[in-house]
Amino acid sequence: MSTTAELLKGAAELFPDEVVTSAHVRHFELPAGAGRFALITLDNGFDHTKPTTFGPQSLANLNAAIDQVEAEAANGEITGVGLTGKPFIFAVGADLKGVELLRKHDEALAIGKGGHDVFKRLSGLAVPTFAYYNGAAMGGGVEVGLHCTYRTVSKALPAFSLPEVFLGLVPGWGGCALLPNLIGPEKAVSVIIENSLNQNRQLKGAQVFELGIADALFEGADFLERSLVWTAGVLNGSVTVERPEIDRGEAWDQAVAKGRALADSKVHGAAPAAYRALDIIAAAKDGDLQKGFDAEDLALADLIMGGELRAGIYAFNLVQKRAKRPAGAPDRSLARPVTKVGVVGAGLMASQLALLFLRRLEVPVVLTDIDQERVDKGVGYVHGEIEKLLGKGRINQDKANRLKGLVSGVLDKAEGFADADFIIEAVFEEMGVKQKVFAEVEAVAPAHAILATNTSSLSVSEMASQLKHPERVVGFHFFNPVAILPLLEIVRGELTDEASLATAFGVAKKLKKTAVLTKDAPAFVVNRILTRFMGEIQNVIDEGTPVATAEKAVEPLGLPMSPLVLLELVGPAIGLHVSETLNRAFPDRFTVSPNLKAVVEAGKRGFYVYRPENGFKPELDPEVAALLVQGDSVLTEEQVRARVLDAVAQEIGLMLKEGVVAEAQDIDLCLITGAGWPFHLGGITPYLDREGVSERAVGRRFLPQGVASVPA
Repeated sequence: MSTTAELLKGAAELFPDEVVTSAHVRHFELPAGAGRFALITLDNGFDHTKPTTFGPQSLANLNAAIDQVEAEAANGEITGVGLTGKPFIFAVGADLKGVELLRKHDEALAIGKGGHDVFKRLSGLAVPTFAYYNGAAMGGGVEVGLHCTYRTVSKALPAFSLPEVFLGLVPGWGGCALLPNLIGPEKAVSVIIENSLNQNRQLKGAQVFELGIADALFEGADFLERSLVWTAGVLNGSVTVERPEIDRGEAWDQAVAKGRALADSKVHGAAPAAYRALDIIAAAKDGDLQKGFDAEDLALADLIMGGELRAGIYAFNLVQKRAKRPAGAPDRSLARPVTKVGVVGAGLMASQLALLFLRRLEVPVVLTDIDQERVDKGVGYVHGEIEKLLGKGRINQDKANRLKGLVSGVLDKAEGFADADFIIEAVFEEMGVKQKVFAEVEAVAPAHAILATNTSSLSVSEMASQLKHPERVVGFHFFNPVAILPLLEIVRGELTDEASLATAFGVAKKLKKTAVLTKDAPAFVVNRILTRFMGEIQNVIDEGTPVATAEKAVEPLGLPMSPLVLLELVGPAIGLHVSETLNRAFPDRFTVSPNLKAVVEAGKRGFYVYRPENGFKPELDPEVAALLVQGDSVLTEEQVRARVLDAVAQEIGLMLKEGVVAEAQDIDLCLITGAGWPFHLGGITPYLDREGVSERAVGRRFLPQGVASVPA
């Protein structure tokens, strides 16, 4: 049997570049005669911008600190042990860079076992142990505290979570077994499953206390001092901690069943992590913690050696790192300042854009449209949204007044745009209309102003072709809803110059958007892939496959919504328009569905109706069913799925060949941030590689082995 120290030494050799966390032990006398106390502080030696993590050497350091306090506790030299973090950070869990390097199941098992062996020693000491969640705590950072006897939390704590399921893991250092036994299964399922599957939702300090994870809540300013006074009270008996009794009956089974239903609705069985976590929570019902820890070890090792986690880490790195350094973006020093923004159009999309520019840039924003009523409506929308922010306490009255004062609307473009630095159009998606608008804007805008288009599929170069200065036109394509989806496709026209492009990237950064540079190719990235994806679904329906079969076929991808529900969100008319644009560009691959055309002509908002008596589940609208004209070629779900995925892989292969984006990674970043595709797919290319679709459809993998997959 290997000792914990040997396990961790072997793991540390696999991971020479670990950012090592120290575990410093210091001693002092507690107030109120509560005795001598040992406090362990987790610190990697960097400021809060590099959060503390647990790699093998870091776990070994904590293990050595526990050796010391264990001896002191056994000898009666201390009355308790505390655990806290450096300023603003408690600890944010396992070091994922090390996890990526693991190649064998037994190496992965050693990481799980090593963490458990160290953390569970905290609950086995001869004196009570206390975790003081002073700052951000995630994953293993949360779990190390769960092994302690008591916990306090700071009101200032900004982020607390068990995000493992989101990434394709399970909380594997005690979370699945300990949390339901501490706060009950229903709340534990909410933290471990529901929050993870809702885009890794974080808890604040007060919520951690309300859930019963922490026993006391203190202000951030003097958090540690207050926690130590409280600790003294616990140790001398003046403070009593009461916890509710856990219902280990039917309520436990119901909580797990609810978690499974939630996982089904989010990932449709396509990602194993949530189900493995729920199995461990279900088994924790009898309170046998060691059995739970063993199950966590096994689940952790299995998942680390599976494709989903590797794709999850890959997706996480794309969003955290690649998104901050966009491939192909020009030198930032070329960007010009933007002190006033013009918006052509005052419809819903234009109004959403005006609000975003206003909130993030805090510069004057002026809207124009063809009549006063539309202009007033657009400005009114922005004012209304500012009032909502005020009502929710997100901004104060002064800020609300200032923002309202910065937005205005005029009919005369010359009056509105004469001193604007950045002018974006969001008018009807038709080339002639866009060209006319740009000609009018160019005539009145200053020579340095950027002319941006929010087109979803039209050629930016063609739009600029009749201007005197086409070099300042750039594509600036947002995704709906603008406030929520992070992606911004920045399109370089054939003549767009570096300064205009740099300014566009500078504005995107201030807007807090994930900017991806794309070539001026039909429908750019997201809409081209989605249109090919949706087009193939439409084709199989037109040929004769039932709507329900076509929809169910792609459920194993675990997408945020089914294709036809997505079509409803986008709007069938917009979907038809984009398919027509792409059909003109690539008639051999993109079709225009006669059934979709019929649905649009009939003025239908989608294929489905939602009735309260059916629990608002989507069901085929009888009026739409009557419109459908289908052939007699009926495919199975497997055949539909293969056909759809082959089409998507083929399209991605062609886009990379054409240089629409720099690399496959940018395709994935676009789908994650612009279309909400799941982390467990890694966007799409890791999934296509994993399922063998890339090689079948394109003749090669999109990503090298070891990128979003287990190293060879």
